Amino acid sequence: MAKGNGTRIEPTFDGPSRGKSSADFSLDEDDRVVPSPRKRSTSSRTVAPTAKGSAQAKGRAGRRGFGLGRLVYWCCVLMLWCGIGLAGMVAWYGAQLPSVADWSVPDRPPNVKIVSTDGSLVANRGMTGGEAIGLHEMSPYIPQAVMAIEDRRFYSHFGIDPIGLARAMAQNVVRGRFTQGGSTLTQQLAKNLFLKPDRTLERKVQEVLMALWLEHEHSKDQILEMYLNRVYFGSGAYGVEAASRRYFGKSARDVTLAEAALLAGLLKAPSKLSPARDPQAAEQRAQLVLGAMREEGMIGDKELVNAMSTPATRAAAFWTGSENYVADRIMEELPTLIGDVRSDIVVDTTIDLPLQKRAEDSIRRLVDENGKKLNVSQGALVAIDDAGAVRAMVGGYDYANSQFDRASEARRQPGSAFKPFVYLAALEQGSRPDSVRNDAPIRIGKWTPENYNGKYYGRVTLATALAKSLNSVAAQLMMEVGPGSVVEAAQRMGIESDLLSNNSIALGTSEVTPLELTAAYVPFANGGYRPDVHFVQRVTTASGDVLYEHKEGGAPRVVSAEVVGMMNAMMAETLSDGTARKAAFGWPAAGKTGTSQNSRDAWFVGYTAKLTTGVWFGNDDGKPMKKVTGGALPAIAWHEFMAAAHEGLPVAKLPGSWQAAPNLVDQSVPDTATLADPAAQPPENAVVSENPKPVQPERAEPQAAVPVARAEPETVEQAARIEAEPVEQPTASIPRPRPKADVGGPALKNDKSILDIILGNGG
Repeated sequence: MAKGNGTRIEPTFDGPSRGKSSADFSLDEDDRVVPSPRKRSTSSRTVAPTAKGSAQAKGRAGRRGFGLGRLVYWCCVLMLWCGIGLAGMVAWYGAQLPSVADWSVPDRPPNVKIVSTDGSLVANRGMTGGEAIGLHEMSPYIPQAVMAIEDRRFYSHFGIDPIGLARAMAQNVVRGRFTQGGSTLTQQLAKNLFLKPDRTLERKVQEVLMALWLEHEHSKDQILEMYLNRVYFGSGAYGVEAASRRYFGKSARDVTLAEAALLAGLLKAPSKLSPARDPQAAEQRAQLVLGAMREEGMIGDKELVNAMSTPATRAAAFWTGSENYVADRIMEELPTLIGDVRSDIVVDTTIDLPLQKRAEDSIRRLVDENGKKLNVSQGALVAIDDAGAVRAMVGGYDYANSQFDRASEARRQPGSAFKPFVYLAALEQGSRPDSVRNDAPIRIGKWTPENYNGKYYGRVTLATALAKSLNSVAAQLMMEVGPGSVVEAAQRMGIESDLLSNNSIALGTSEVTPLELTAAYVPFANGGYRPDVHFVQRVTTASGDVLYEHKEGGAPRVVSAEVVGMMNAMMAETLSDGTARKAAFGWPAAGKTGTSQNSRDAWFVGYTAKLTTGVWFGNDDGKPMKKVTGGALPAIAWHEFMAAAHEGLPVAKLPGSWQAAPNLVDQSVPDTATLADPAAQPPENAVVSENPKPVQPERAEPQAAVPVARAEPETVEQAARIEAEPVEQPTASIPRPRPKADVGGPALKNDKSILDIILGNGG
């Protein structure tokens, strides 16, 4: 608008520039926000060609710089958000864990270390299967082998190994599948201690947190020691000690380089690579471990070659050795002795390990040599000293194949091995060893017990009848004393199984275990006392605190000294010229054979003044053996075991004595061999017992002194006082009170144990 006349003045663009004044209201090209296309085109035509190329190059460089910068920028943004997300995830999963203040390494499951009388290891029991040992105690090859194959930078990382993790991820990407894990030993320990084995993101995050905590709270050596004592090595073995015992039969202290490499190789797949399952696979993995050790400079070339040349060996499919029958039995008894096992304990047993091995070898050898020929597959042996301590117990042919304990759990018919309790009841009711009975076919109601092979001897003494195991005489005595008296006598002596109070019990139809039958013979060996049969002498903590200790003494007298002397005089004839002549080994000994119907079970239970041992042979399914009697395989095994057990010990006589008084022989013989008993019923399985070839009954009876009559003590303490009193004895041989155990302990006037004598230590 003009100042004077109010005429409107419109702005113009593109017009010729006439110059500008303060009153002009006009815009030119330079005032445009966006230049016009026409002007831009014109302007570009005025640029020299060289200037135009330079400008384009600068534009392209700017755009490239802008793109790289934006990439870096967005990468930083992405990393920031990933970090925030990771932190949030860690915080979330970490919140699921207990408070850090409550974190602590859980106690290792308690181990039960079971040792023999000389301190040798019998077995380890518990969830781990072995005791914990220090890093400084085990073979140095073990930690080296484990680190070489599982965590080479164990001593340099902080619980997590980024280099190892990156390498594992790269390998997994290259191979297109999960083949390696980047977990450190610390992470593996954290997983084993605190977490479930789930392969989830949550568990992995928690594993990392726990690993960092372990590294903060414990030293590297402590972490490695905890790991080696807890990690699973397959076949039920947790920790290097259990694994060493399981696969090599030795302590982890004595493991060789090749064995250490095998153990370390198992960690990848313990069950699959176990030498008990696939020894070749275990060996191949062990060679990889040896190569890794060589790369790390842990071993030299010579050591590598020697270890590589070690052949692969197969471990037993299960814990092997008859001592494991003893260990199982002890584990059953522990709760009644000490309650729950809450920490590592040491159980001192009564087992003499060399004798245990000797018994096992004898049973296995006889089965191996006669199994097919005589159709026998199993055997058992129990040895108990006069104080009731079990010195050896073999529960079967092979523990690895069958863990069923035939010594303490299997009930079988004892056959004629039960007859001593019939004779015991008869002696207690007035009969004597020189009492005479007529050995002839008899009938008791509908039952007609027969002698072995149908042979009879006519008029015989009770001593002869027992030595020859005559069934007809045993049946006659049963009718005289009554089944109830026999049952009472057997249970008083130590039989714990239920016994049927019928006439057939005279021939051993009621089933018993080898352990209880052997224990019931012990009073014959120690002078008439029934001791407390036991396997455990003492239980202590790992630090030595006593939790339980067996108390000696207090065994009650269950049979008089006079009757013990009579029984020993009679049963000694079983070994001298009766059914167990193969058992004699040069010591005064007594016992009784037994064979059930069709030779399903064959027994011999015998004793000296030091040790009572029972042996059984048969089949688990009850199939008959081929004419195997108690005087055959059982007597042979008994002879071998007892000869080893008594080697180097001074000979001792059996307790008690008896001599037939002249002109006082009991000639009372029933007029008839048929005993009417309408109530008697034939047994379901008639039991026959073994007899040797017929011999004439006219022979010299055992010559021994008549026992001195005196009041019978009720306990060992009373017996000790009585023995201390001066008594005029026309003969030697008054039964002593329950003696201290000499088998497995010190002999008379000898400080060496039987183990020392057997091994030749100082003897």
